Amino acid sequence: MSVNRLGKGLEALIRPVTEQKKKPSKKPAIPESGVTEIPLKEIRSNPNQPRRNFDESSLEELAASIKEKGILTPVTVRMVEDGYELVAGERRWRASNKCRRKTIPAYVIAVKDDAEMMEMALIENIQREDLNPLEESEAFAILNSKFEMSHEAIAKAVGKKRVTISNSLRLLKLPPEIRKSLRLGHISAGHARAILQAKTGPAMNRIWNAIINRELSVRAAEALVKASTELQKKKNNNISKTSPQVQELENRLIEVFGTKVKLKPSKKGGAIEISYFSDDDLERILDLINSIS
Repeated sequence: MSVNRLGKGLEALIRPVTEQKKKPSKKPAIPESGVTEIPLKEIRSNPNQPRRNFDESSLEELAASIKEKGILTPVTVRMVEDGYELVAGERRWRASNKCRRKTIPAYVIAVKDDAEMMEMALIENIQREDLNPLEESEAFAILNSKFEMSHEAIAKAVGKKRVTISNSLRLLKLPPEIRKSLRLGHISAGHARAILQAKTGPAMNRIWNAIINRELSVRAAEALVKASTELQKKKNNNISKTSPQVQELENRLIEVFGTKVKLKPSKKGGAIEISYFSDDDLERILDLINSIS
């Protein structure tokens, strides 16, 4: 009897290594493929998130929708030392925190490095059309400067033409107030590119004010820049035969109509030539004339 009891005691004490308790790992367990529910407290935001503007009222609306219907599109995360880091879906993550959810559905993907993570976040936002033009520009600038990617490499990564990347990066040369206006959607990227043609800060601000105050189309803004540039060249070269009085009137009319205006004096009066570049542009000019009369 004693031998049997002793045998059982040794068997209970000496167990295979596979049955011994293992030390808990700090890293999260690798989930199975597909979507998995992850605790919100284990997820942190992406420090290189290309989206900068998170409208609070929009987040409140999304939080209410999530509370009522749940999350239809999972977020995307990568594993890090102490949990997970967002690759895409920060609005859904923020809104889920607002409505006090405990978990969130997520795709867990393998990401090689921070540059690839930035690419993926940027691509996801571009595909969803979530970024405004300035946020795109800032994201391209990070890939270009911080991660040393060429314009060609960025274009290939996000599926755009190289010239598109270069033109986007030029938007960062706008004065601060105009960049803010672009970020808030007061002007379009087309307006911003037209403004850049004015070259100097004061000239850019004049064109921007005209666009805002007169609600100019992109074509009208381009015409205004072209007319202003031509007049400035005439002044600088001092080759214009137009009198200072006529030049002053032309400048005032350009400001009023937001397009190229030419005065053609003659011995018996003269003519005013107003340029327009589309049917909509013509309609805008006619509305201005009617309002004046």
